[in-house]
Amino acid sequence: MKTKNLILGLFLMMGIGVFAQHAKDKKLIKDAATAKAAFIEKDNGMNHFFNDAKAYVIFPNVGKGAFVVGAASGNGIVYENGVVVGSAKMKKLDVGLQAGGKAFSEIIFFEDADAYNSFKDDDFEFTGNVSAVMLKSGASAEAKYRDGVAVFANPKAGLMAELSVGGQKFDYSPITK
Repeated sequence: MKTKNLILGLFLMMGIGVFAQHAKDKKLIKDAATAKAAFIEKDNGMNHFFNDAKAYVIFPNVGKGAFVVGAASGNGIVYENGVVVGSAKMKKLDVGLQAGGKAFSEIIFFEDADAYNSFKDDDFEFTGNVSAVMLKSGASAEAKYRDGVAVFANPKAGLMAELSVGGQKFDYSPITK
């Protein structure tokens, strides 16, 4: 009888874990859709990138804090030809003259298969010489792909002063159905 209860308990805990993970993915997908709408509302020219990119990843909620050493992280949803295909984690570490905290959304567009495949293979990272276009009305008209990638950020909250060097690292996971 104890063995049956133990097995039943294990299956119940596994089911709750799978449900919780699925609910977390659904919330992240919903947050990504909300962030996409906010980017387009702020600059309608963003539609060009969404329509023409091979793939893109939306990080709806990225948080950053710093005092000399800064760190940021966020979870995102990966779209290929406009369809959800995976999730991603972003981690950023930098050093320099910086203090404060901020929250923002970030979108990375991949112009071609080479840049996108590098991202999926976890070979993709940004160094100090890559910066995001801060979104404001009309900003996307001047933005260009650089090495097959275009990055946009939409500030949400916080105050931060920074002059720093660092990099972002990404981890991709396909969504299994």
